[in-house]
Order: sequence, then structure tokens, then C-alpha cells
Amino acid sequence: MSLLRTFKLPVAMAMGVLAYYIFRALPLGEDGEKALYTVITRAIQPTLIFVMLFLSFLRVSPHELKPHRWHGLLLLTQGGLFALASLAAWSCGTLFPAEATADIKIVLEGAMLCLICPTATAAAVIVRKLGGSMSGIVTYILLCNMMVSILAPAFLTLVEPHAGMDFFTELFLITGQVFPLLLCPLVLAITVRHFCHSLSEKLLSVPDLPFYLWLVALPLAITVTVRTIYDSHIPLSMLLWLSLVSLAACLLQFRLGRTIGRRWPQPVKDPSEWKIAVYDPATYVDAGERSAITAGQAFGQKNTVFVIWLGLMFLNPVTSVVGGCYSIWHNLVNSYQLWKAGK
Repeated sequence: MSLLRTFKLPVAMAMGVLAYYIFRALPLGEDGEKALYTVITRAIQPTLIFVMLFLSFLRVSPHELKPHRWHGLLLLTQGGLFALASLAAWSCGTLFPAEATADIKIVLEGAMLCLICPTATAAAVIVRKLGGSMSGIVTYILLCNMMVSILAPAFLTLVEPHAGMDFFTELFLITGQVFPLLLCPLVLAITVRHFCHSLSEKLLSVPDLPFYLWLVALPLAITVTVRTIYDSHIPLSMLLWLSLVSLAACLLQFRLGRTIGRRWPQPVKDPSEWKIAVYDPATYVDAGERSAITAGQAFGQKNTVFVIWLGLMFLNPVTSVVGGCYSIWHNLVNSYQLWKAGK
């Protein structure tokens, strides 16, 4: 049990891989298997994300959702890197022969997805376990999703034009995917905080509830990831290139996030002002490390389900594999960080 508690994230990921093969072994048929994954991706996963995001918003007062300098710098960095990758992919498709640069363009489109993908809602769970700032990560989740909703359609229409899909069409499609899952938990959390104090305190009295929910959501995400990779039927060489691009993007974003957060830290409350139901004194770290943890997760931990959808919907469908690969890498990074923090 001690070993399982120490390595709970790798165990959850292994369970996700095992679940994929169990689902394949079930006598469901092609239609039954498709229906099963539809239930997972459209009902179970959104519900778990909704509850985790609601619990994260519940821990933060709306008055604490204030942008800090590292928020702006991180948004500029993310938007700038995405723009550069997009222009590189566009130039491959227009300035050079399509036959010679087709594979390079797919790899660059994969890099685009890794860079523009918004922060995962589960990042708030890891930030709290590591001792980061809940208000900082929740603020960035909101700001990042707003930026993605505007910036992604502008460059996706440039790189991969689709018949009948202009900027505004893609804008409404992406916004429709992003905002309902952000605004509804936020409104519900504000309502519960103000009108249901006893319920709010009862939910906050279980400090690791979002983390346990994530341990349920993670195997499901890995199962969907394995299925995406398996069903892609892309050449092994392209799979390796996309996995390397996603690995490089993952490590780069975690490192840049931590560097920016440490260089421009946000102020923290003195431990004497903390409420035990909201903050855990055992995870206290100084302002620089606290911002480094928060910004690292904000920039490095991605909503990989959104990456897969974005690739299938707007770019070459092969690029959706990059979301599955990124899911593995950022969860391995999270496993290492949690192990190191526990040690």
C-alpha cells in the first residue's frame, strides 16, 4: 500500500493502458466499443472535469482572481511560440513543394497543438498538492482559455483552410467546447460560496477530494490516449517524430513556466492568515518557489483531450496523436514532481 501511495500516478496510468486492452477483449463489437468510448469522452470525463474545476473554484474567492505579471508573460510566451510554429507550418504548405514537406508540416502542426493547448483543469489539483497558488492557477486557466479561443482560429484557418469554415465558424466551435465547461463550474462555485456555507465548508473539509477524482479521471484519459494512438494507423517513423515533438514541447513549457514564475513571483499570504480548510501549512513554500510551481503547471500541464479534438477537427487528423503522447509525458512529469515533493 505504501508503494501504491508513492507511485499512484504511474499506477493509474498503467491501469489506463490495461483498461484499453480489457475493453478490446470484451465482446462488444465495433459499435459497442464505439458507444463505450462515447460515454467515456462525452459523459464521464466532462463530469469529472466539471466537479474538479468546481472544487478548485470553490477554494478561491472571486476577489483573489487577480492577474499577476507572470500571467501576462506566460500568455505572451505561449501565444508567441504558437504563432512561430504556425507560420513555419504555413510556409511549408505554401512556399515549398507539398510532396517534399508534407511530413515536416505534420510535425509542425503537432508542435502547434502542443503550444496552443489550454491548461488542464486538473492542473489545479497538482498545484495544490505541490504547494502552489490556487488563485494563480485558476486565474491562468480562465485567461488561457480566453486567449486560445481567439488565437487558435486565426492561425488554424491560415495553416489548414477548410471549405465553409472561416475564422468566426472556428471561433464559435472552439468557444463552444471551452467556455461551458469553465463558466458553469465558476457560477456554481460562486453560488455555493455565498448561499450554501455549510455545503461549501463540508466540501472543503475533504482536502484531497479533487486529487482522488483525478486518479479516477487519469486512467480514463490514458485509455482514450492509447486508443487514439492505436487507431491512427500512422507509420512508426511519424509516430516517433510526433512523440519526440510532444516530449520537447512538454519539457520546454514546464521549464519556461517555472523560470518565468520564479523570476516574477506573485505575493503570498503569511501562514498566520491561512484558513486550514483552504490552505495546508504543511505545503508552505516561499513566494518564488510557489510561483514557479504554479506557472510551471499552468504552462506545462495541458488539456490533451482538447488537443486530440483540435487535431481531428481543424488540422491533419494524424496530428491528434500528439495529444495522446503529450498526455503520457506531462503525467510522467507530474509523477516525478509528486514523488520528489513527497520525498
